[in-house]
Amino acid sequence: MTPRRKLPIGIQNFRQMREEGYYYVDKTGYALDLIERGKYFFLSRPRRFGKSLFLDTIKELYEGHRELFVGLAAEERWDWGRQYPVILLSFAEGVVHSLEVLRAKIAEQIEIQEERFGVSTNQPTLSGRFSALIRRVQAKVGQRVVVLIDEYDKPILENLTDPPIARDLREGLKDLYSVIKGQDASIQFAMLTGVSKFSKVNLFSGLNNLQDITLDARYSALCGYTDDDIDSVFAPELGGLDREEIRRWYNGYNWLGTSVYNPFDLLLLFETREFRAYWFETGTPTFLIDLLAERKIWLPTLGQRVSDAALLSTFDVDNILIEALMFQAGYLTIDSVSSLEDSTYYQLRYPNREVRQSLYSCLLQAWSHDAANTAQCRISLYRLLQANDFVGMQKLFTAFFDSIPYEWFTNNPIARYEGYYASVFYSYFAALGLDVQAEPSSNAGRLDMAVRCNGLVVLFEFKVVEWEPEGRALAQIKEKGYARAYLAEGVDVVLVGVEFSAERRGVVGFEVEKINP
Repeated sequence: MTPRRKLPIGIQNFRQMREEGYYYVDKTGYALDLIERGKYFFLSRPRRFGKSLFLDTIKELYEGHRELFVGLAAEERWDWGRQYPVILLSFAEGVVHSLEVLRAKIAEQIEIQEERFGVSTNQPTLSGRFSALIRRVQAKVGQRVVVLIDEYDKPILENLTDPPIARDLREGLKDLYSVIKGQDASIQFAMLTGVSKFSKVNLFSGLNNLQDITLDARYSALCGYTDDDIDSVFAPELGGLDREEIRRWYNGYNWLGTSVYNPFDLLLLFETREFRAYWFETGTPTFLIDLLAERKIWLPTLGQRVSDAALLSTFDVDNILIEALMFQAGYLTIDSVSSLEDSTYYQLRYPNREVRQSLYSCLLQAWSHDAANTAQCRISLYRLLQANDFVGMQKLFTAFFDSIPYEWFTNNPIARYEGYYASVFYSYFAALGLDVQAEPSSNAGRLDMAVRCNGLVVLFEFKVVEWEPEGRALAQIKEKGYARAYLAEGVDVVLVGVEFSAERRGVVGFEVEKINP
């Protein structure tokens, strides 16, 4: 049996992982493929997917440390007789909230590289110093330079809520990155990684020779763990854990090729032996939540959006599309691909249970006046569902909306549009991790929501009325015959028609009817 090793939680240093007996999933084959196929590359992946470790692996490879690659794919394929100087700049550390701080940070990193290689630069601009650094390192070592940029976009992402500052930082980074193309003769290989893919027009106009491998099926598993990795490398950690539950919770991120798990989730699961939203909890997407509220996004279909390649990569300070933001940040992934004439379209979905459940839980807290009360309501709702207590469910939601102060409605524009009520209702079920379908279609039309729980299928239709209940929601479910497809499965079906009054700011109608197969 394969012996257990140390779990590399938070470890991004290739040398440490190899020398100190940590588990390591071999990604050196991907590194060699890139090196053999081109010179300039760009990769975006969500946070905590192993981008920094991959760049560090490339660094150790080019520096020729063969002892670290024993038994890995690179050992027999790499020419160990030649070493290259590597300049690695990273924006992962610290917080940058002004152009002055960004310039200081860049200068600091250039100075570190100067000390490493024993060279000096005295140009008046940072781009000039970076350019001179590359040339002088090449001249001193006698080999072209490898340039690696980690978290290239982090300063901009940290300031998206302050567009003027974000634009200043974008221009500062654009000036720095333009050097890479200008120093082509002195560069052997270059790669930039980050969370987002900013528009080439605004950030990479001076670096338009980058090959973007973000949506290249060959590199879908370049970062992250595959099912095969889990079953082989991490086989000693699987005892006592439900393998299918691991898939449901954490697998599902896809970039047109092999689906992968977020490494951070898996490592903490193996450490604690508990299923939790480890990745999601490390970075609450406050900006995303605020943007969803501001744009009045219809939550029930949030995880069913469709986009094309251009939209997924259209991201900039002045043009932030929800699909692009959620995809690049890891809250949506690609489910399927379809073609229409000369265009390719991507059906998006939530990657897994962790993201779907946690995102709706976060939305509930942001859209409700009382986060503690929201948590208690979720617990109560789960117990009511287990007991098939729909009378109690009606009281729960009626009391929830009634408890929201008038001032909260007045100060929150999102609470004044009709979709808010149904979205909050939907989010409660989704946050419980239940099997919830938004707008399932049939030949009769689209139902608002279907929930499978406790041996039942519960069909919901939502309507907004002026003041008093009108009974239209339940009537529509029956008239359209939405239950027929579910009854054919031989399960009990419960019809629930919910009516909201924007004037009274709450639930005014809640009709329930059970149908046996």
